[in-house]
Amino acid sequence: MDTPTLQAQPKLLMRQRARLMVNQYEVFAAAPDGTEGELLAFAQQKRMAFKEQVTLYADTEKQHVFAGFRARKALDVGTTYDVTDPAGIPLGTFRKDFKRSLTRSTWHLDQPGAPPATGTERNRAVALVRRGWSLLPVVGEFPFPVPYHFDFTSDGKRAFSVTKKLSLYDRYEIDIADPALDRRLIIAQAVALDALQSR
Repeated sequence: MDTPTLQAQPKLLMRQRARLMVNQYEVFAAAPDGTEGELLAFAQQKRMAFKEQVTLYADTEKQHVFAGFRARKALDVGTTYDVTDPAGIPLGTFRKDFKRSLTRSTWHLDQPGAPPATGTERNRAVALVRRGWSLLPVVGEFPFPVPYHFDFTSDGKRAFSVTKKLSLYDRYEIDIADPALDRRLIIAQAVALDALQSR
């Protein structure tokens, strides 16, 4: 998909597939009927591996890089992640606000030339239950079954939201309100919300 068409997308769909020893993420453009359209990005992450770098590909064969993000500091829960395009040109950054995330996960996203956006879990009660779920023996190894939402705002206006759907596997809807935000940056942040949530 060319850049202008990608930037015109108001809604994206993401799913996480659990495979033996790896997690896979697929991001699609939303078709007019709400189903998955064209594949935009694919990432694969080994379980139990440090997630300081993630490469997003434009195809499942991993032949063409779509974008990527890398932590500035290893093993730092509050580190900044730099998001780049296939040529290594910066698209923006995101980071988890560790202090505010103790009760409700909060992220900060920055794109050059645009006001910063802050994303927070919409429901505080769900956020607390999700934390308790991850601490349960055995059960905590399974995906959290209750849908949750992240709303990103910028200058008091909604920039985009990431909504986890009720499903056997992790599925997300990404609704974009700000036409100026780079879709590659949004996709990287959406993948990080799942891949880095426990960090």
